[in-house]
Amino acid sequence: MSSPDEPTVADLSEDALLALIFPQLPLGDATLVPPGDDAAVVAAPDGRVVVSTDVLVEDRHFRRRWSTGEDVGRRAAAQNLADIAAMGARPTALVVAFVAPADLPASWVEGLARGLAAVCAPLGVGVVGGDLSSGPVAVVAVTVHGDLAGREPVLRSGARPGDVVAHAGVRGWSAAGLALLEAGRGDLDAGLVGAYLRPEPPLAAGPLAARGGATAMLDVSDGLLRDAGRIARASDVVLDLDEPAVAFAVDLERLSGAAGALGAEARDWVLTGGEDHGLLATFPADAQLPEPFRVVGRVRAAPADHGTGAQVTRVLVGGVDPGPGSPGWDHFARQAASGRAVPAAGQPRR
Repeated sequence: MSSPDEPTVADLSEDALLALIFPQLPLGDATLVPPGDDAAVVAAPDGRVVVSTDVLVEDRHFRRRWSTGEDVGRRAAAQNLADIAAMGARPTALVVAFVAPADLPASWVEGLARGLAAVCAPLGVGVVGGDLSSGPVAVVAVTVHGDLAGREPVLRSGARPGDVVAHAGVRGWSAAGLALLEAGRGDLDAGLVGAYLRPEPPLAAGPLAARGGATAMLDVSDGLLRDAGRIARASDVVLDLDEPAVAFAVDLERLSGAAGALGAEARDWVLTGGEDHGLLATFPADAQLPEPFRVVGRVRAAPADHGTGAQVTRVLVGGVDPGPGSPGWDHFARQAASGRAVPAAGQPRR
């Protein structure tokens, strides 16, 4: 909690606020012209630039009573870097636009910069500029750039029947952490709460997967079922995922305590929980999977509709249609403004 005497954003000029932020931000290995001019200049050795953007909005994606500025900075960096990794690329630089309410403590903004730096600096990624504005709630918008190092990007549309489905990272931990916070039980499992507040995607696994022959890949940000469906539709195939008890036994065991305490189903967190930012990929059946990928299913041919127009079930679990219920996060479905992980599958949205 901030002190009543602590200076807020309203007490500082824009230049003073920038003076707090810039000394903490890394320049990165690819930065040729750092912040200070109208734009930075970042090297693009490959000749192509991989670009993605994402936004975190207070009381939609995070709450200040749960999240420090450093938490939000780490999370904003990690989820954007995961998008670059999912293309098989190496991240090079971020630009950050930040909207600050007048009552936001200046120390929270410093924490945001520290959080961005904590994730980016070890990877040689620069935070090379952005924009500041005032507004009613805190908003962090990040655009990330990456380099393919001469490889082709790994798209969602390359999965083929006979491929294996593989996953790198944890499953369901972030959703469990959010559920604990919402229930006022955050002290029950600091590790799961930390997975929600400060996700740690397997960023190095993305380029490894590209070099290892991955045919399709994405960042699992919106839940395993929803994101598997995105690969399946883009590739016009069916992804048949193994039962979580087989594919994600370690995660189910890790989640069992929190699930028991909350009366929840760990399996639902694994299948539909968002914000872990693991990588879901497909590989030829004879490929040697790079660490830490593990096989979690198979790619099957989509059934022909023979002109009937019948709806194809794109994702199976253990060979079976997982049925109705929450398939994962949807920004525009009716949701509580509590964070980005989703309610348990089959439960009504508030």
